[in-house]
Amino acid sequence: MQVHHLNCGTMTPLLVGRLVCHVLLCESDDGLVLVDTGFGLADCADHARVGPARLLLNARFAESETAARQVEALGYARSDVRHIVVTHFDLDHVGGLSDFPDATVHTTAVEFDAANRPPTRAERRRYRKVQWSHGPKVRTYSGGGEPWQGFAVAYPVEGVGGMSIVPMNGHTRGHALVAVDAGARGWLLHAGDAVFDRGSIAIGADSADDRANRRTIRLFEQAVGQDRSTIASNHARLAEVRASGSATVIPAHDPVIFDRAVADQS
Repeated sequence: MQVHHLNCGTMTPLLVGRLVCHVLLCESDDGLVLVDTGFGLADCADHARVGPARLLLNARFAESETAARQVEALGYARSDVRHIVVTHFDLDHVGGLSDFPDATVHTTAVEFDAANRPPTRAERRRYRKVQWSHGPKVRTYSGGGEPWQGFAVAYPVEGVGGMSIVPMNGHTRGHALVAVDAGARGWLLHAGDAVFDRGSIAIGADSADDRANRRTIRLFEQAVGQDRSTIASNHARLAEVRASGSATVIPAHDPVIFDRAVADQS
């Protein structure tokens, strides 16, 4: 399937520099499919909807960056988006759900349960239920599954060929990767927030400033991880995937990876 790389939310946290919300827009035989949404139109209209985290993230909230406006700029209607597959329900990944009210949202059952009934104080702070208060149709996945590229469990996305949800908890308790068959370009593995810094999966930095930013973002990754004990092993597993060439790993917020992807698609 053809895949468009969209930045659906520029953020510039203190001491970190530019981050993106890397969203995939996939043209499938089953209609348009989004992998994550970034921030949405309602977030741009009312920044308080995102909560206090907006101050830490220093989010730009540009309407032109929303998935809704970028889908329209490509000549599609928002109603053409039939499915949204989310890595997890953090505020910078699902803010655009309400812009596509007729789309089916796909996620792990563990993540959807945690987002709606957060079991800890930290999890109650991280999720913003207003972002899905429009009541989308949600398809959740749990149990069973099938192996994929060395992962023990993956769930083919119902109604979408060539796409699977691959559980990788840690950043949140129901976090998942999303595998996309991009045809001649091979498999893309949207890693969500399972890795923040490309250096953690053996993609080098280019400057001293870049290396300093990487150290800061690694500290941030530790601070916001739900289960910090899994971070190192998740990085190692994703580094193996990258080294094997079985898939191109896409961290959700790395601006260099995003810029390279955009350049490659043009």
